[in-house]
Amino acid sequence: MATAKKTVSKKVVAKSAKSGKVTAKSVKGGSASGRKPAAKKATASANGGKKSAKSTSSKARKVLVRSNIPVEKKLKALFDLQEIDSKIDSIRTVRGELPLEVSDLEDEIEGLATRVTNFKDEMDGVEEKITNKKLEIKESKSIIKKYEKQQGNARNNREFGSLAKEIEFQNLNMQVAEKKIGEFKVGMESKSEVIDSAKKDLKERKSDLKHKKKELDEIVAETEKEEKKLSRKSTDAEKYIEDRLLIAYKRVRLNAKNGLAVVSIERNSCGGCFNRIPPQRQLDIRLHKKIIVCEHCGRILVDPEIASVQL
Repeated sequence: MATAKKTVSKKVVAKSAKSGKVTAKSVKGGSASGRKPAAKKATASANGGKKSAKSTSSKARKVLVRSNIPVEKKLKALFDLQEIDSKIDSIRTVRGELPLEVSDLEDEIEGLATRVTNFKDEMDGVEEKITNKKLEIKESKSIIKKYEKQQGNARNNREFGSLAKEIEFQNLNMQVAEKKIGEFKVGMESKSEVIDSAKKDLKERKSDLKHKKKELDEIVAETEKEEKKLSRKSTDAEKYIEDRLLIAYKRVRLNAKNGLAVVSIERNSCGGCFNRIPPQRQLDIRLHKKIIVCEHCGRILVDPEIASVQL
């Protein structure tokens, strides 16, 4: 009996060992199959990381290149940029208020055209109402004829009286309808006068717009090539300027009435707001070692000799 129990226990142990091997294999297989997509994901994320790293490194290189440019050249680039932008401003000043006038005329023409269309729609609606009222009158007349015929065949005074009342009611309806038609016609006459006036204004505005557009196109044709050339130069000059300086330059230009963000020293004063600059500050500006702004107006101050510096 003891030997039999031992053999049975050995068989159970052997079976459990085999099943353990099977589960171990399945676990190994599962982990291996799970590793492949994980590895793919890892490579994909690594590639994405490389691309982003490249883009950030290229941006960083540009920032480093701009930051490594000497202050003197940055000042020269700002000075040149201001001169180019001032020339572009003068070209646009030649156009004057023409672009705004053209835009206003286009808006006015659109408004007048909409107004005329709305009045026409209202007129169509009134005409439809008049037609309906005329149909009502026609119907009332046919009813009156029918009742008058029935009156001739009335058997007693009561029936004759009720028919007379119906005839009277239809006559009143006809009078109301005719009155409404008269009111509609008066309204149509006033609206037609307004439409004629709006059409006249629309014609005049279209003629004005045609002349203004022609004048503007002639001016644009004369200055377009020069403006494009100056715009390219402006873009080239911006390459030497750091982003923060460029943003500050554009902000000052936007707030300044004359569009000047970079000014030179004139008679010991700021060329923008004409406030006096202390001698020590003037010396710092002439050294071209750092970018200095006016304490009063915020404009970038440069030495007049900066024009001779080569980029």
